[in-house]
Order: sequence, then structure tokens, then C-alpha cells
Amino acid sequence: MPKPYRREFGDDVVAVAQRREPGVTFKQVAADFGVWQACLRNWLRQG
Repeated sequence: MPKPYRREFGDDVVAVAQRREPGVTFKQVAADFGVWQACLRNWLRQG
């Protein structure tokens, strides 16, 4: 089983996703950080 991401890392990814520029998708943000899009969606819901 893969190691879970640190909370700080998830918080950083969420912050970038929330401040993204027009035209930048959540999928692109997730790919830039090397996480699954579903993982990013879960973090956004939790935040």
C-alpha cells in the first residue's frame, strides 16, 4: 500500500488548485503535483 501524503503537501496542492488561473484544470494541477485527480477532488471536499 502506498504511503499517504503529508497533510501539508495536500494543503499546498489545494491552495494552488483554488488559485489556479482561468483555463487551468484540476486535472492539470493534479498532474503537476503527481497526484490522482480523484485525490485532489477529495482534498478539495475536505477543505
